Amino acid sequence: MVEGGKIVKRSLKENTGATVIGHGTWMDKIAYELIEREKALGRRLNLIRTESGLGASGIPHIGSMADAVRAHGIVMALREMGYRAETIAFTDDMDGLRKVPAGFPKQLEEYLLMPVSSILDPFGCHKSFSDHMSGMLREALDIAGIEYVFRSGRETYASGMLSEAIHKILLNSNKIGNIIAELTGQEKYLKVLPYFAICKNCGRIYTTQSYNYDPERRIVHYRCAGVEIKGRWYNGCGFEGVADIRRDDGKLAWKTEFAARWSALDVRFEAYGKDIADSVKVNDWVSKNILGYEPPMHVRYELFLDKSGRKISKSAGNVFTPQEWYKYGSPQSLLLLFFKRVVGTRIISYETIPKLMDEYDYLEDVYFDKIRIENVVEREKLKGLYLYSNLLKPPAKSSTHIPYSLIVDLALVAPEDKKEEFIVSRLTKYGYKIGDDEIKKIKLAVNYARDFGEIKKKPVALTSQEREAVIKLVNEFSRAGSPNEVQNKIFTVAREQGIDPPEFFKKLYQIFLGRDHGPRLGPYIWDMGIEKAVEILEKVIGSEV
Repeated sequence: MVEGGKIVKRSLKENTGATVIGHGTWMDKIAYELIEREKALGRRLNLIRTESGLGASGIPHIGSMADAVRAHGIVMALREMGYRAETIAFTDDMDGLRKVPAGFPKQLEEYLLMPVSSILDPFGCHKSFSDHMSGMLREALDIAGIEYVFRSGRETYASGMLSEAIHKILLNSNKIGNIIAELTGQEKYLKVLPYFAICKNCGRIYTTQSYNYDPERRIVHYRCAGVEIKGRWYNGCGFEGVADIRRDDGKLAWKTEFAARWSALDVRFEAYGKDIADSVKVNDWVSKNILGYEPPMHVRYELFLDKSGRKISKSAGNVFTPQEWYKYGSPQSLLLLFFKRVVGTRIISYETIPKLMDEYDYLEDVYFDKIRIENVVEREKLKGLYLYSNLLKPPAKSSTHIPYSLIVDLALVAPEDKKEEFIVSRLTKYGYKIGDDEIKKIKLAVNYARDFGEIKKKPVALTSQEREAVIKLVNEFSRAGSPNEVQNKIFTVAREQGIDPPEFFKKLYQIFLGRDHGPRLGPYIWDMGIEKAVEILEKVIGSEV
């Protein structure tokens, strides 16, 4: 099938009868379904927009970045199908500050509930608090090479772009209040309008209650009455005033704002997290029934959790920022984290980074046909993941795949003042070619070694035959006087125990490096130190008892 001048569904080279959509990933599948949906709706396909929200009220974390990256992933898949597409990154800089982020000055307490775009940057490097926060996220996206069209919420409101949608929403506030109560059980908007004015006296936004709309003058009447948020009461200043919906005098409540944005910006796709499912449900209804705009196609994704199973969030205080990832892992490894799948809960920690670095190397080997995957549909998907992790601009040839854990182990025994020099010399001795990409990887792994020590490796199960071989190897290592003797003893012990030497080496690589292959083991073990190698092997033997 051909769309936009390019093949969407294609038969695979092998005579399997199977077909693949695009590059075989979930992004290609969603892009295809999106186009089919838009055709059925009869909408124009000259430009297809996806959208993601950029939080501006707290430190951006991995989950914040995932939203924008995945939106761009759909854009890339659409472009591969021959369509013009772009991602809108909409920053919620009209939101009020609900909590002072960890590490920020306590003086920010006096600005709580003010729009984050109205608060000066406490560090003095940006125009406002919101610019500082969204700037961190935009920096992370830029480092990864993600394309997006940035839109400030405040500027969008100030331009009047949302005013017609706001007008329709406020005219139908009674209907909307009832549907919010019906769909979510929240009865707040049966009494007040779904619009938060910024108090012209105290500057706060959530303490105001909007109680009347004048459609002729396009103004909202409000009073600053106070509000309870997460068990804490915030006093209002008592001021009564009006807000012009054609300006940035206030903003819509979340349960209606998405709909206004979708219709005004012509958004066709937006994913969402399970934590805002109710808001999306209401916005879909408002978009279709009040604004007359068919809501965008959605994908609901699960949240990122920390090792303890808690949601990674600003309020939980367990923020894992993209900048921290970049200290230890490449941008491609982070994109791979986001592109691997869209559904299912993801537990991430610093231990995730070495795994993704190695998985990226594996995908590169699959892409360049160094590893053969018999299942052709799976192979196409893995190649597609590699392509998207490189933003559809893959390198011309494969890089030198130095195991991340190997570099970390070398960093732990290297002299403190000459770590990189020591590692390069050892890797060169092991037969690795060291170029610019390899130097970057070394720097990342050295950072990891300094901050976290050795990488935890998966337990390795041994057969009784292999266990006996390892026990004998422990005794033999103490008699080795050179790297070559270490190498030879591995061969000798394997043959004496009736084990195929390549299989025994594979098992030892799993024990030492957590993967099936690596450098020549004799020199590596010699550099590691016989005592250290014996200690590692004895732990494995002990765990098998």
